[in-house]
Amino acid sequence: MHDRFRERWFWMVLFAISCWTPWAAVGQITPMEIAFARQAARRMVFDASQEIPLWSLRPAEVVGLEVMHPAVALDDSAPTRYSIEGGRMKIRADQASRSALWIGGMNPFAGHVLAIDDLIGDGAVGFDFASPDGADRHSLLMTFQGKKPVSVVWAVTREGKSQSNQTIHTFDEQAPCAPFEFRLQMLGSGLTAFLQKDGLPQVVGQVDQLNAVLDLRRKDAIGSYQTRLLTDLEGNSEVTVLEARAAIDTGVGLADMRAMTYRDGRPYLDRGRVWYTMSIRGRQLPHHLQGVFSMNPSVFDLKLEGIILFDRGDGLLRNEIASHIFYDEQAELWRGVTTGFTAFADPDEQKELWAVCSRKDPRFGISVMSAASMDLVGDYEDAHVLYDAEAQKWRMLVSENHGGYKAVVRESDRWDGGYERISGPIDIDSTGTTIQKIGDRRYCLFGSSARQLFVYSYPELKPLGHLRMDLPPWSETSGTRVWANLIPLPEGYPSRYVLLTMDRFNYPGIVGRNWSYGALYLYHGRRPDGDGHGYEYDARNGRSSRPTSSSNATN
Repeated sequence: MHDRFRERWFWMVLFAISCWTPWAAVGQITPMEIAFARQAARRMVFDASQEIPLWSLRPAEVVGLEVMHPAVALDDSAPTRYSIEGGRMKIRADQASRSALWIGGMNPFAGHVLAIDDLIGDGAVGFDFASPDGADRHSLLMTFQGKKPVSVVWAVTREGKSQSNQTIHTFDEQAPCAPFEFRLQMLGSGLTAFLQKDGLPQVVGQVDQLNAVLDLRRKDAIGSYQTRLLTDLEGNSEVTVLEARAAIDTGVGLADMRAMTYRDGRPYLDRGRVWYTMSIRGRQLPHHLQGVFSMNPSVFDLKLEGIILFDRGDGLLRNEIASHIFYDEQAELWRGVTTGFTAFADPDEQKELWAVCSRKDPRFGISVMSAASMDLVGDYEDAHVLYDAEAQKWRMLVSENHGGYKAVVRESDRWDGGYERISGPIDIDSTGTTIQKIGDRRYCLFGSSARQLFVYSYPELKPLGHLRMDLPPWSETSGTRVWANLIPLPEGYPSRYVLLTMDRFNYPGIVGRNWSYGALYLYHGRRPDGDGHGYEYDARNGRSSRPTSSSNATN
């Protein structure tokens, strides 16, 4: 009996060793050993296939126009005539006429499209963001003569009185004739107007500090204001509209990609897809938006899933970016940290890091996460937070301005504050600071103006090397401070590592300060021997396994 038991024990141990040894050996790979080969590159510019619809005016589908899209006269001028003809909306004025047609609710972070089929006579047409009584309004109008645009005008009315009326763009003789699309990207505290005839949309106007007189980010405004199709026509003038719509869209570029994770930093793999936060780029700071995207890591099917707004309890919804969002399994909450770039919209605010939290899954549609100060006020960016069970501490890798942005590691007993520096700042410029576990070790990764994606030790921040890429996402003249978003994958994928990053080519035609980059680049990574090791995987529920270590940190 004992001999039989010893023999069985011997084979069990041998089997365990044979199963464990390859995983342990593979687990020793370092990020510097992985060879990354570029698989795809694409810039999403107002990608219609990615739009998340908010509202639309589709004339071919309208029955009962006066109820679906009621009109209101704006003064005692002659009435404007609206009709549906041949699947198009005709807006006519026999005499001078000003009116507005309700087309949807108001979202100050949405993209808006007005597809114009034809223009006759003289007048103006555009979007009006108004209180229900029309006393408070932001208006953006394109004036025209004949079939051509003449100028773009931005006007603000407060309590029925004009506060501002500015021409923000004047067209030259090369202006296109209708048909074309008049496009508006709302950016919370700013906006950019575009005209699209062929090729890329052309910038035809910018407004900063949209919030100075009438702030559309107010929660009460978002809940009650209307978006209206505004016309101001001379006699015998006509506008023909194919469509008007508003949607959450991809903007002019995408950047700052970071994997959503669990509390210990493991990638949140759900439904066979990796989930990312990315900034949907508009123009300068603070004119970006926190997007959420998903991707099947075996292909390049990146999909816009939603946006996240942030509520500090001050009556506004904020469009902060460069967030790290994680699911805390122990607290059953979504948590994270974001950078308060909206401080650039208000001279009385200071940039700082914000701890954010939500019980609702923030990956889909429009989500709002509550935000609280972390007492890290100043020039901090790109923070990545995780719970280190071995150290029994929350750890943060963050870029701080020490004569340039430099990586620093901080730690705390709490996830939402009290972080003290334990290493850094390092000597080189660093951005997109991210912690990732490869094999059995965590590493600190970041981009740099030094034209590399660097790898440093965790948490000591000692230089180890850089990632190897066959075609890096920069040229001799472009910026190189991109994000090093490296993700290990479980078995079953053609590549055990994916790297998603961006370039820093700004969108053409934007005037002044400009951070409107970039295109997206997908890389697959392989070990020198062609294999790789991601992390343990629970085949029963189809996602990465839960941590086995318990936490005594404050939730």
